[in-house]
Amino acid sequence: MKLEIIYQDNYLIAVNKPSGLLSVPGRGEDKQDCVVARLQQDMPEVRVVHRLDCHTSGVMLLAIGPDIQRQLSRLFHDREVEKSYVALVQGAVEQTSGMIDIPLRGDPDNRPKQVVDYFRGKHAQTQWHLLRYEKAGATTPLSRLLLRPVTGRTHQLRVHCMALGHPIVGDRLYNDLNSSRAERMMLHAEQLEFIHPATNKRICLTSNCEF
Repeated sequence: MKLEIIYQDNYLIAVNKPSGLLSVPGRGEDKQDCVVARLQQDMPEVRVVHRLDCHTSGVMLLAIGPDIQRQLSRLFHDREVEKSYVALVQGAVEQTSGMIDIPLRGDPDNRPKQVVDYFRGKHAQTQWHLLRYEKAGATTPLSRLLLRPVTGRTHQLRVHCMALGHPIVGDRLYNDLNSSRAERMMLHAEQLEFIHPATNKRICLTSNCEF
């Protein structure tokens, strides 16, 4: 499966990561196939900047060379990258928009699962907007949401949607409603927008949602 390249110049490269492909190598020989490994076959200088969950599809940005990696990593750390995701969630969301402000931490007894913890959790915020209602079959209501994470915690969007009472369709870790019926997790990284560290121009990278 060849990676679709969305954008490439002398400093960075962006691909449309398919659902089910790791961003970086995992533990074990069976988890070495990933976005970084595939790109490094032809471009050994490619470096990781951020990651997408294995079952999340969409825009993934990588640096070409260590200097640009440091600059792009700083943009993510300083929250200077605007990220937009599309998610299909269970149920009919009643409000049209809102801000989820719920702290998260890892569950040491069930890695890599994250849990809500108002005392020991790390600050986590997600803006969301209702795009439209949809239905799976004749009776199951679904909602399509636009998610804009302010922070970048592990599994943040997945846990925040669950905490909202509307878990993401196909999320087998946080959705017990009808996940088994979905062919994939319905979460897609649709857009990244930031100032290019080399050209100092604003760049917008987009991948159309396929579900």
